[in-house]
Amino acid sequence: MTTKTFQIEGMTCSACAKAVERVTRKINGVEEANVNYATEKLNITFNNETSISEIQATVEKAGYKAVSLSVNKNFKIEGMTCAACSGAVERVTRKLPGVEESNVNLATEKLKIKFDPEVVSIKDIKQAIEKAGYKAIDEAEVQADAVDHKEKEIQTLYKKSVWSSVFALPLLIIAMVPMILEYAGVIVPTYISPMVYPRTFAVIQFVLCVPVIIICFNYYKVGFRNLFKLSPNMDSLISVGTTAAFLYSFYAAYEIFSGNVDFEMYFEATAVILALITIGKYMEAVSKGKTSEAIKKLIGLAPKQANIVRDGVEMQIPVEDVEVGDIVIVKPGEKLPVDGVVVEGTSSIDESMLTGESIPVEKNVGSAVIGASINKNGLIKYRATKVGKDTALAQIIKLVEDAQGSKAPIARLADIISGYFVPIVIGLALLATVVWLFVFGETLAFSISIFIAVLIIACPCALGLATPTAIMVGTGKGAQHGVLIKSGVALETAHKIQTVVLDKTGTITEGKPKVTNIITATQISEEELLQIAASCEKGSEHPLGEAIVKAAEEKGMVMLPVDKFEAIPGHGIQIQMNSKSILLGNEKLMRDRQVSLGDASEKATQLAREGKTPMFVAFDGQFAGIIAVADTVKASSKEAISKLQKMGISVAMITGDNRQTAEAIAREVGIDTVLAEVLPKDKANEVKKLQDAGRKVAMVGDGINDAPALAQADVGMAIGSGTDVAMESADIVLMKSDLKDVATAIQLSRKTIANIKQNLFWAFAYNILGIPVAMGVLYLFGGPLLNPIIAALAMSFSSISVLSNALRLKRFKPL
Repeated sequence: MTTKTFQIEGMTCSACAKAVERVTRKINGVEEANVNYATEKLNITFNNETSISEIQATVEKAGYKAVSLSVNKNFKIEGMTCAACSGAVERVTRKLPGVEESNVNLATEKLKIKFDPEVVSIKDIKQAIEKAGYKAIDEAEVQADAVDHKEKEIQTLYKKSVWSSVFALPLLIIAMVPMILEYAGVIVPTYISPMVYPRTFAVIQFVLCVPVIIICFNYYKVGFRNLFKLSPNMDSLISVGTTAAFLYSFYAAYEIFSGNVDFEMYFEATAVILALITIGKYMEAVSKGKTSEAIKKLIGLAPKQANIVRDGVEMQIPVEDVEVGDIVIVKPGEKLPVDGVVVEGTSSIDESMLTGESIPVEKNVGSAVIGASINKNGLIKYRATKVGKDTALAQIIKLVEDAQGSKAPIARLADIISGYFVPIVIGLALLATVVWLFVFGETLAFSISIFIAVLIIACPCALGLATPTAIMVGTGKGAQHGVLIKSGVALETAHKIQTVVLDKTGTITEGKPKVTNIITATQISEEELLQIAASCEKGSEHPLGEAIVKAAEEKGMVMLPVDKFEAIPGHGIQIQMNSKSILLGNEKLMRDRQVSLGDASEKATQLAREGKTPMFVAFDGQFAGIIAVADTVKASSKEAISKLQKMGISVAMITGDNRQTAEAIAREVGIDTVLAEVLPKDKANEVKKLQDAGRKVAMVGDGINDAPALAQADVGMAIGSGTDVAMESADIVLMKSDLKDVATAIQLSRKTIANIKQNLFWAFAYNILGIPVAMGVLYLFGGPLLNPIIAALAMSFSSISVLSNALRLKRFKPL
């Protein structure tokens, strides 16, 4: 049984609480459900017949919302060496009660876990991981020295690679040269001949092999520990294979000392395998470090010091000590330490490192500035508004890290196979050994070499690294181009997009409309109509309303007091002013309120054909005039839409504007499909209609009213200049507010998924072909037998080739 607590939203009385209890108690598998109306919490006990998502869906169907009180936490996992390890950590954490989601990224060595703190504690999670043979460290504790730790790890592997090679290389020469010379028909010098001095030959090999085992002892420590815990990993394969080789060689040396010189030794195989794998691990660590360079670059953008004014005194302090409200001084050429608002001075700021926009942005008093951007010219003072983890840079870093830590659906097959891979390989190695020894009557030495080759050539690492490395490089590259991809799922889905739906205002257009025409129908003057309309719109946040207010303010008009304001979504507003009822909105609003427009409809149609939006005004049910507003199309919109169409993607425009205005804008930018006069609440339904027709849909918007449509779409893309709500609902954030980045995001997704497919193909092909060869299938039909040393070389190469292929994405450039 699982007991969980949900926060219930939407309850207004105790009857609501009873309704939630009633519907949840009817769910199969629910034993108990109690709602506390005072705390607005549902405590529910249920078994595995139901799920959290089913409970939430049931509550939502009843008209309320059940919000899980679960938290997300990231841990650094130490001790993992391959995909089997990451699978083991996922397995033990998912078994814990209260854990809803658990994903391990082998490339970043991070666990991202979602759990209910009331059911399971951080201590429980850490203990479960430690019991499995690994160590979990809270990411907050390792953030500061994570880079140093990784560098130390690379240095340690480098030293181990060098020292193991120092002993393994001469051992390989001593063991192989006599054989090669004899095979070539050359007389072997007596002092290196195993036939003349077999005991000396055995001792030298033993002496050179033991130091390599000591240097690489961690493989044995981790490998056998996981084997005894019935959770074998790649280290288990290495340790079992090389131990078998060493023990057999030790027995062979004993026989040689007893006078039996017919025994082969595999000391050189043991040492060279360990050395090659360590070299491979070193190269893999270096390559993995390169996949996360985007994060390192982002972290490196922030300055370490800040110049501030406190109590009238200018001082320099560490950037982490800056507080909200501090006045920050930035001289020309310096980086801004935190986010804020300019209070003194003017300058141009280079924000390219965050937004990808190369042109510096002019800033003056009242302008918002972003930390880590560069002050090009002019001294400015600004008030800090966001510091620490709340800055735009910190949020971008977190977003990219979360995306890199997420899993794409394409990785599921590799994850499933990785979980069973090592036990299957051990089984195949034993089977091959037994068959060659007892069925085909080969020698023990021959069968041991088969056993070692099968264990060593198998590589779960290649499978484990195929997807996360490509996602890491892809999301990092996206961030460099101002495209923030929030998850692996979004990155994968974007490559399937068939239709892109673009919101008009603020997405295709600048979102800064201006008043172009004022037409009056009565004795009222244009100035008076504008003044009244602006006074009505003063309380509105609609871009068209803001344009009317701005036009009045530019003419120095005084706003009239408003008695009552009511917004009518998708239609306009209704105002009470000096006992007068005023309607201001679209033609729909006028018709709904039975306002006769006369020939004004024809004038409005003409304005709409010119791409202008007519706003109708009526006083006490009588038509008073039209104020036309036009929004300029962004310079890049037409090119961006053309680029999408050339990529085989259909483009649609969605807007609340009347059809004539919408079609005029659509003609200007080259869009064929126009969804006009759509109410904000219906935008999501229009997206769903396209999905129901079998299309994969991306929605691009910037406003609060776009949030439901962004959430409904297969991929939601928010314009960076948009609202926080829109960006929260989106899967991808376009920092530059440039529509060309929609194509960039889709191109990057296509390249990344193609890269992942290549990685998975080679990882599967390598193991599917390599393991049978190691088992001696070719030898059975007269072909060559795979030497364990060649197997070790191939195994190391498989991981490195996957990483190298993923790193090719760093060369990505938008077309």
